Amino acid sequence: MTEPWRTHARALADEITHSGSRWHPIVAGIPRHELVPAWWARTAEGWALRRGPIGDAYAAHRSLVTRVGALHADQADDGEVPVGRATSSATMPVLAVTMYRHGRLGEGLDILDVGTGSGYGTALLSRRFGDERVTTIDVDPYLVDVAAERLAALDLHPTALTVDATGPLPGRYDRIVSMVSVPFIPPSWLAALRPGGRLVTTISGTHMVVTATHTPRGFVGMVEFEPAGFMNTRTGDDYPPTLVETDDLDVRDGEHVGTGRYPVLHIAQAWELSSLFTLAAPGVQHRYRREPDGQHTAIMAHPDGSWARATALGAEPPTVHQGGPRRLWDALDGVRDDWLRRGHAPFLGASVRILDDGAIRLTYGDWKATIPAQR
Repeated sequence: MTEPWRTHARALADEITHSGSRWHPIVAGIPRHELVPAWWARTAEGWALRRGPIGDAYAAHRSLVTRVGALHADQADDGEVPVGRATSSATMPVLAVTMYRHGRLGEGLDILDVGTGSGYGTALLSRRFGDERVTTIDVDPYLVDVAAERLAALDLHPTALTVDATGPLPGRYDRIVSMVSVPFIPPSWLAALRPGGRLVTTISGTHMVVTATHTPRGFVGMVEFEPAGFMNTRTGDDYPPTLVETDDLDVRDGEHVGTGRYPVLHIAQAWELSSLFTLAAPGVQHRYRREPDGQHTAIMAHPDGSWARATALGAEPPTVHQGGPRRLWDALDGVRDDWLRRGHAPFLGASVRILDDGAIRLTYGDWKATIPAQR
């Protein structure tokens, strides 16, 4: 009799690959529920612990949050409520396979898997290319240890190490595939990538998938046409509090008060616009809330002291409060102007050049942007 999980895994493989794909039997043969036995679900009351049923672990287009703040779901007691932001997750399977496709993986290549998480992606890589070719790293020692134990139970034994991905890496590789977002390319990645090697990652605050190859001309590549996003890299046990989490921004009077030209939107869900705004104004943090009566509010803040709050009912023009050295909502409106004038997001398909310090230069026709190496 077929084990129930195999039916779910086969259905997942059918959905995210195709019968002729080399990934199909790999996805169909990995018991994902054994790697993700528990997770946190967002509810109207906050985070709630979930365990099983088996089928929930095989959703193709759903990331499962496995850690909130410092509390891992599989260490939590029933009814326990974590505090903080999501700090680790099991990547949605369709996105994992998409990133591997962009990485142009192949037999005989040494692969660095950045962001072990649940270990599901590591399992796919190890089964497909051989665990002796796979190194997986994560900043969280518990995640690394538990993933290694669960992978060993599947007879998979990749090298699993606790490493801060933004610092020195433990070897040299032909491929670096990142399941976390970085604000720029860590120079250690460039040092660890062999000539001819390729990296793929997403950029913090954007939905850009950047690929680059180590060529005699340097590290060159492109922004892929498919959007993706991951949690940001972190160096500590949790993310630091954000500027937009302060209640003061909900009521503060602006130095400048006016009416916005565009409706309020949840910028994190408008992936083209949010990416363009991050390129124009890096480091801005966002918060959005919607009330039952249809009133919604977007708040932005930057470490330089600039902030903005826009509130409106439905699609009506918002009332905008702004303060600090820059007018952030005005800057957002300017980005929306350019976006609408062009009729497309110019970063899609843009050429990429990565400088020695990890800064990224983007070009597409007459459009140019630089993602600086922040220090």
